[in-house]
Amino acid sequence: MTAASSVATQAAEVVVYGTARCPYCVRARGLLDRKGIAYMDIRLDAMPELREEMERRSNRRTVPQIFINGAHIGGSDELHHLEYAGKLDSLLGIG
Repeated sequence: MTAASSVATQAAEVVVYGTARCPYCVRARGLLDRKGIAYMDIRLDAMPELREEMERRSNRRTVPQIFINGAHIGGSDELHHLEYAGKLDSLLGIG
């Protein structure tokens, strides 16, 4: 598990379940990195025992699965939809 290096002032806890090479995972992490958001990066390729936890929390089997303050927001597409709709910053506590 790693955290983004540059951190904006934020109140939200962000968790990303994904893999290192999944293009959707890379895209989601890229958006969070560009916004300077710290996040828990749970790499299922390195820690496959956590896949069951991800599936239980999200009711989904695909990656990435993203949680903000414990609430499941979905995958990369949903994360980007929130950004385009102008709703992501407030969820992250930076807006």
